[in-house]
Amino acid sequence: MRLIFAGTPEFAAAALAALIEAGHDIALVLTQPDRPAGRGMRLTPSPVKQLALQRGLSVQQPAALKDAEIQAQLAAVNADAMIVAAYGLLLPPAVLTIPRFGCLNIHASLLPRWRGAAPIQRAILAGDPETGITIMQMDSGLDTGGMLLRAALPITDHDTAQTLHDKLAVLGASSIVSALQQMDLGTLQAQPQDDSAATYAAKLSKVEGMIDWHKSAAELARAVRAYNPFPVAQAQLGAETWRIWQAQVAQRSEGSPGEILQADKDGILVRCGEGALLLKEIQKAGGKRLPVSSFLAGNPVKPGDRFET
Repeated sequence: MRLIFAGTPEFAAAALAALIEAGHDIALVLTQPDRPAGRGMRLTPSPVKQLALQRGLSVQQPAALKDAEIQAQLAAVNADAMIVAAYGLLLPPAVLTIPRFGCLNIHASLLPRWRGAAPIQRAILAGDPETGITIMQMDSGLDTGGMLLRAALPITDHDTAQTLHDKLAVLGASSIVSALQQMDLGTLQAQPQDDSAATYAAKLSKVEGMIDWHKSAAELARAVRAYNPFPVAQAQLGAETWRIWQAQVAQRSEGSPGEILQADKDGILVRCGEGALLLKEIQKAGGKRLPVSSFLAGNPVKPGDRFET
């Protein structure tokens, strides 16, 4: 098919690469404007732009898609479909109808569950046993369009937002290729979503990362995984802020929420509202991520010390 592709981060780049390898004609790539990144805050092209330029594809980076000029340019492509993956810009209703088959979104959840900006993290936080990819026919609502294809993926007890993202990027790439094959054969039919079963995946904020030790250890373990790599779970011990990169549930009942029960090479055990959390990988402000054995060598703590609650 002749396609317009709209996407920005690594998740989208995986789909673009798969579409290129599948032989589709990528007539135009849309991606977000270059952003400052790194210690020098130098303008850096998105992963999608980098891949598109490597493959010799035409790239545009409009700040919005509302102007008649950009809409006329999209119409001039005469695309069969626009594939959208984590693009970051709203598509006005006028754009949705420009391609012959409309606009197809690669969404990282099993819709209608987790519509919105952070479906991967919200699924982990909620303790969902599975998530997946939905190829959706876009409409003017927020992830409300008809479902063309769904592919499920289990969430393991070891998955972080990063590892689950990477798995879903691969699944999303294969799913959009499959969906276009079926669409070309005329065998793909959109199924309406059950709005009564919809949940909303709100955008993550840095404030969410602060640990509330009154919550259960199971909840906090999921939070550590969901907030890795952003915003990273954090805890306050005296004047120091710790970033918690890895932790696991332990069954201990003594002490009160936030109290350190144990601190040795096996981990730092902290009492929670229910159970205890064993901290395994930690980082202090300005320091490196360290396994607990190395962290304790330079940051001595002892049973009885207490995190702020």
